[in-house]
Amino acid sequence: MFAFGSNGAKKHLSSMAYSIRFYSTAPVSSRADILVEFMVNSLGFSTKEAISTSSKVTRLKVRNYEPHLLVDVFDEMGLNKPQIKTLVSSSPELLFCSVEKNLKPKINVLQQLGLSGTDLVTFIKKSDFLTRGLHTTIKPNLDYLKLLLGSHDSVARVVKREPRLLSYNLPKVIPPNISLLQNLGFSQADIETIFNRHPRYLLNNPVCLERVVHQAENVFHIPRESRMFLHGIEALVSLDDSKLERKLDIFRSFGWSDSDICLMVRKHPYCLTSSEDKIRITLKFFMNELGYEPSYLASHAPLLKYSLEKRVIPRNEIFKFLKENQLIRGKLSLYTVVSSTELEFQKKYLLPFQEKMPELYDIYIKLQAKEKS
Repeated sequence: MFAFGSNGAKKHLSSMAYSIRFYSTAPVSSRADILVEFMVNSLGFSTKEAISTSSKVTRLKVRNYEPHLLVDVFDEMGLNKPQIKTLVSSSPELLFCSVEKNLKPKINVLQQLGLSGTDLVTFIKKSDFLTRGLHTTIKPNLDYLKLLLGSHDSVARVVKREPRLLSYNLPKVIPPNISLLQNLGFSQADIETIFNRHPRYLLNNPVCLERVVHQAENVFHIPRESRMFLHGIEALVSLDDSKLERKLDIFRSFGWSDSDICLMVRKHPYCLTSSEDKIRITLKFFMNELGYEPSYLASHAPLLKYSLEKRVIPRNEIFKFLKENQLIRGKLSLYTVVSSTELEFQKKYLLPFQEKMPELYDIYIKLQAKEKS
């Protein structure tokens, strides 16, 4: 898989000059300069970028490892120069890893999971996978996941969704959380659903997970049998107490009662995962500009999660235009308009009026572009 062809051999020979100079008896400062030169000439770094990146490397007491071999391996895998540069920028220590003993076996593991190209770059960027021991961490984790999930495809799917999984000691971290959920009455199917949707949630301290289950059931009164219960856990597990309280205080500052907030969470728990700024801006728009009451927004909670710029504001303008020009009749709410898919929205609220108002579609597209800019 990693055998070099004639092109690889030429690249290997052409970079030997760097290798010889780098591993000479030159002082560390000179080797650092040579590393910068290598990054500029071979990886497309600017001098400033190369100096900044190389300064993060603490292992200039180099063994018999050659940076150009790393580039050759990634090149043979089909990664382009910008992708290789991205990897080295995020993990410059890669330049000093053993290609044969360290890098290739780990890359093979990722390829067996179906990762390649951009997906491979993204995976490595999001994890410290390449710094973990193959036999002490990576393979034991994969074996445990296979035992837990039952198939190679399931393991691959979960690992792609959460690259950091392979950086933990999974056989030690996950079982206490599974036992906790089982003791709280969760079925095996529920636990598998949680893990498949958001694997990192079972990496939390069991005390944190127990707190979140208590909040969902006893603070926000989400019924255990509700399909929103698991979503509530998924939303709350990302919030510590202080962050959660700050967000709740924002709702209260707009006149929301605790019962309004609980209703919103039961309808759409992910409203709590929006940033504090987004919560403020969204509430200002719906309440101050459009005049909606907390009770209405709480019972139509998905409104609060849609993008104002890309979806709500452009569709609201079209909705107002159609009503003002009496092009639609009957009771039609903004919630219905906003919650429609893009295809449904255009089919119902743009295309039927194309002959009478041919400019309507252009207005909509311009509004979207304006809000994005």
